[in-house]
Amino acid sequence: MNRRIGARTTKQVPASAALPRGAARSLGQVVGQDLPSRHVELSAEEWGTLGEPSPLALDEADLTRLRGRLEERLDLDEVTRVYRPLSALLGLHVTASQALAAAIRVFVGQPVRTGPFVVGIAGSVAVGKSTTARLLHALLSRWPTAPQVDLVATDGFLHPNAELEHRGLLARKGFPESYDQRRLLRFLADVKAGAAAVEAPVYSHVAYDIVPGQVQVVDRPDIVVVEGLNVLSTSAGAEVVVSDFFDFTIYVDAEEADIEAWYVERFLGLRATVFQDPSSYFHRYAGLDHDESVTTARGIWRSINAVNLRQNILPTRERADLILEKGPDHRVLRIRLRMP
Repeated sequence: MNRRIGARTTKQVPASAALPRGAARSLGQVVGQDLPSRHVELSAEEWGTLGEPSPLALDEADLTRLRGRLEERLDLDEVTRVYRPLSALLGLHVTASQALAAAIRVFVGQPVRTGPFVVGIAGSVAVGKSTTARLLHALLSRWPTAPQVDLVATDGFLHPNAELEHRGLLARKGFPESYDQRRLLRFLADVKAGAAAVEAPVYSHVAYDIVPGQVQVVDRPDIVVVEGLNVLSTSAGAEVVVSDFFDFTIYVDAEEADIEAWYVERFLGLRATVFQDPSSYFHRYAGLDHDESVTTARGIWRSINAVNLRQNILPTRERADLILEKGPDHRVLRIRLRMP
C-alpha cells in the first residue's frame, strides 16, 4: 500500500486551527505558513482492505431509510468500502478507551464513573455529514456487543429565531455565534460525566426553528455521535470548547465548487418537496421555476454558507482525527487518518 504521511499540508489556516490550543499560543509566528500534516493518506481502495472482513450489518432497505427524504447518493459498495473499516477503527478506539478507564479505576483505587465514547462529525452544509452520522449510528448500533448509540445534531442548540432576530444574527444562522454555546457545553459535560436523562433541544428543518417544549433525552448510552457545522471550532480565550468532549472526530471534506453544486441540487429537491408544505419556513420558494431556484440557491450559498465554510468550518479540518475526502459524485476518494 502507498500510505503517505504528511502528503498534504494545511493551506493558509490559522495556527490555532491546525495545532493543539496550547501549541498555538507558543507558535503564533507560524500563522499563514504551511504546516506538515499529521495524517496518513490512503486511497478509498486501500482503506477498504483494512480491518477484519465481516458481513455488512446493513442491507438495501436500511440504506433507503438512511438516505433521507432526498434520496442522498449512498450505496452498499460505498458503505462496505469506506464505512465498514471506519466502524472497525472506532471499535479499536472504544475498546482502548474502556481498557484505559478500567486501568485508571485500578490506579486510583476507587470506582470512577465514566461516560460514553463520543464521536464528533463536522463539515459544511450539504457535504453529507448528516448522512455520515446516520450511517455510523446504524453501523455502531449493530456491533456484536449491541451498544446503545445515540445521535445528536447540534442544530438543536441554535438560538431560537426570535432570539437570533433580536441579536441581528438570523442571516448568520449556523455561524458559531448563532449557537447557545453555554447550553451545548453543559449538555456535553453532563453526557460525558455519565449523567442520567440529559436533555437536548430539538430543531425542525421544516419550521427552521427550535421546537418549543420538545427535547431529545440522552440517558447514559455507550456511544454518542454528535454532528454539526462547527463542532471542531475553537474560541479565542475559551477555557472549554465543544471538541474537548470528543473521543474521536471526523471531518467530511470536498471541494467548495462540488459542495455548492450539491447545495443547489438539494435546494431544488426541497423546492419540490418540503417547501411545498405551507408550514415550511421556506414555502415562499415553492413557486420558483428552475432557473429562479438555481439563482436563489447560489445566492444563499455564496452570501451565507460559503462564508461560514471559509471563515469557520474549513480552518478546523486539520484538527480532525479522520478526514473523508469526497469527489464530485459524493463518493469518498481518500481518507486521511491522524497518527498518534
